[in-house]
Amino acid sequence: MPRSEARVRTDRPHRYGKQLAAHLGRRAESNWDEEKGVGSITFPQGTGTLTATEDALLLTLDTEAEHLDRLEDVMGRHLVRFGTRDELVVEWHRDTGEPGSTQRGEPA
Repeated sequence: MPRSEARVRTDRPHRYGKQLAAHLGRRAESNWDEEKGVGSITFPQGTGTLTATEDALLLTLDTEAEHLDRLEDVMGRHLVRFGTRDELVVEWHRDTGEPGSTQRGEPA
């Protein structure tokens, strides 16, 4: 199954991971472990994982190729919206060698 990954630099990875899991949990099954700083989101088309590190939130998507664009957009767009003040940028890299998508806030 194809995989896409993004490393989103931020000084608040735990906060954003928790917020993304909670928000997307309204339409998909999700969880967030505050102690470990990890979570997952189970979409009908695939699975996303969230991992907070010291200076970044790592996002991973496992899904069929035809769903990568859509799920990258869903996860990335919502995260960028939450992090507007921090000017978060989500740049996806696919294990297939194909370019992934990029989500960033609109310039003011």
